[in-house]
Amino acid sequence: MAHQPGKWMAGAIATLAFAQPGSALAQTLADQPIGQVRTEVQTRYDAALALTKDPSVVAANSNVYTWASETKVHCGIAKGFLKSNIKDAESLRRCDFAYGMMTRVPQATPEAPLVPPSPPTTENCPPVVASTFFFDWDSTVAPADASQSTAFMAENRTRCGWRSFTVVGHTDRSGPDGYNEDLALRRARVIADMMGSAGIPADAVAVSGMGERKPRIQTVDGQRTPENRRVEVEVNGTGGQ
Repeated sequence: MAHQPGKWMAGAIATLAFAQPGSALAQTLADQPIGQVRTEVQTRYDAALALTKDPSVVAANSNVYTWASETKVHCGIAKGFLKSNIKDAESLRRCDFAYGMMTRVPQATPEAPLVPPSPPTTENCPPVVASTFFFDWDSTVAPADASQSTAFMAENRTRCGWRSFTVVGHTDRSGPDGYNEDLALRRARVIADMMGSAGIPADAVAVSGMGERKPRIQTVDGQRTPENRRVEVEVNGTGGQ
């Protein structure tokens, strides 16, 4: 029998409360006992992993796959911190936000007479950092879900009021400083090129590389750290139309 993602998501929402950005759950997740946080994060991660492997979700014309991929990445980072008994507030917030977006189920509405379109809203527009892309060690190959994330930014930049972007590349602390500066910039250019292919004008994208100078996690020199090997797409202007 074919898998039905709508029924799966309804069950997921019944099992774990839907967490909109700014909701009580999103604000207090990091304050819960660490054992409960581990359970919540693992549940989100497992749900996202299942969706990214579901052929019907991958082929569907929706953002469910994109947000499932985001959920898997950010909940995976939160899980990494939790292994060291660290409740990282930022990765928990992003895990919760992406999960809430992933499990949002559109409500069916009855047919109605044609009316003028509503003005665009800024709902579901992540502030400050539109997306984060994590890279393998010493690699400039974009992650598998990068095309979905860049497409989302291109499709929603006008509605969200994203006037321009800064694409910032980062590395971990393994390797020489000079090499890491170049590697970070090359990673950023890979994502910027994908944004351009998705339809974002080149003059709306600035590219820079931080090398190992601004890690998400502080480590000793020479340590390989997956959370630090990333490209962050920062939003320079918001506010809608």
